Amino acid sequence: MPSAETTSTNPQQPEPEQVRPTREDEVAAAGSELIGGPIGRRALLGVSRWTPARVIALVMLGMFALGMVQKFPCYDGAWFYGASSQYTHACYSDIPHLYQGRGFADGLVPYFDKLSGDMDYLEYPVLTGVFMEVAAWLTPGSGSIQHQEQVYWMVNAGMLMICAAVIAVCVTRTHRRRPWDALLVALAPAFALTATINWDLFAVALTAAAMLMWSRGRAFAFGVLLGLATAAKLYPVLLLGPLFVLCWRAGRWREFGRAALGAVAAWLAVNLPVMMLAPEGWSKFYTFSQERGVDFGSFWLIISQHRDTPLDTNVVNTLATTLMILACLGVAALTLTAPRRPRFSQLAFLVVAAFILTNKVYSPQYVLWLIPLAALARPKWRDFLIWQACEVAYFLGIWLYLAYTTSGDKHQGLPEDGYQLVVAAHLLGTLYLCAVIVRDIWLPDRDVVRRSGEDDPTGGVLDGAKDAFVLGQAARPRRHRHAAHATEGPPAVDWGRAPESSL
Repeated sequence: MPSAETTSTNPQQPEPEQVRPTREDEVAAAGSELIGGPIGRRALLGVSRWTPARVIALVMLGMFALGMVQKFPCYDGAWFYGASSQYTHACYSDIPHLYQGRGFADGLVPYFDKLSGDMDYLEYPVLTGVFMEVAAWLTPGSGSIQHQEQVYWMVNAGMLMICAAVIAVCVTRTHRRRPWDALLVALAPAFALTATINWDLFAVALTAAAMLMWSRGRAFAFGVLLGLATAAKLYPVLLLGPLFVLCWRAGRWREFGRAALGAVAAWLAVNLPVMMLAPEGWSKFYTFSQERGVDFGSFWLIISQHRDTPLDTNVVNTLATTLMILACLGVAALTLTAPRRPRFSQLAFLVVAAFILTNKVYSPQYVLWLIPLAALARPKWRDFLIWQACEVAYFLGIWLYLAYTTSGDKHQGLPEDGYQLVVAAHLLGTLYLCAVIVRDIWLPDRDVVRRSGEDDPTGGVLDGAKDAFVLGQAARPRRHRHAAHATEGPPAVDWGRAPESSL
């Protein structure tokens, strides 16, 4: 049976040419003036060694390096001297602090050896713990502890740079007609600023690779990579939810089953040995997440700061879970009632964004989870940059707020009211992008990916598939535009429609 990788939707038509962002996006066209202007109509594409994947990977590496340079004030001393200097320079990173704080400097084995500080075991998922341990093996144990922490951060930065390159290549190749959309990821300022704060890029790279596999029709490989990503960070498992509803609408149960089987098998392969041999250490990530109180970046913190007494953690857990379930039900209803089946990347962004918006904590590096999904879901420079501006504001705001709270009587930085404003900016920026994506789903002719008549080029077996189960508006036959207006706006296409017998 031919795969989605080798089968076109309409074999009688030639392979469509690549979309050139400078010809369809006014912001991209204006930005291209910095490098000579939009590409011409007679430009020869695909005849150079400088393929989109190679160019975007190099751009990503360059931006990543700039992000490392931004951390140099801390590398030279702010991580080690002064309580607030790492915040005033906005160059904080968990990586050097946890080298000693989580026992790597002493050769302790994560999850098996108990720690002596305020955290009795490593509070990260197993595969991230393996990543951290590998970096510790590559860090020489000689010299002062400051030198070791500097080397440990540099080793981790090198490993995370590889993850960044993987993300760039995977996003470039996920949508074959729109490889240049991956420049949104490579040039995202929040990506460069937050890439080396923590180890999130490892899970993001595995998730990007999983999305690539699904777009090529390789459901089991998608599941394996998604299971590994979930073993590194919890959020990737959320992608199975929208995939379930999409496969429900398309009647693609076999492919979903293979994806779910691969995810469960990969997650168990990583977690089961540690779960059996060191159950207390293995469960620390989950108990810590449950017991953690309201923290930075969430709307729960704004509410808490306006109360005389702090919010109860159990109450917040219940309310946040309830809000997340309601958001997922809303996404499911949107999926089953939309006039055309939503694209996988659109729903993936909405679900992960819902988790971020309802969660009781938002660390600045969490934006990394959304950036590749945003580039696939809404490849429009204006909307992407509006959202990125809000995230950069939050990145600066949280460090200035911490500088204010740690500077004593000097009060250098951003006071509480100012911090609440940047938290609101982050929330509103994310909600704005969600709203635009929901509009694209409800009005698919507004979707820049579908304007050329494509269905879901990143959807793998879902691309061009007929609907098997729909509700509401989607179950009613659509009215075709009047012939007099047929040339106005993007073309109306029929892919994803339910067959007449199912209406």
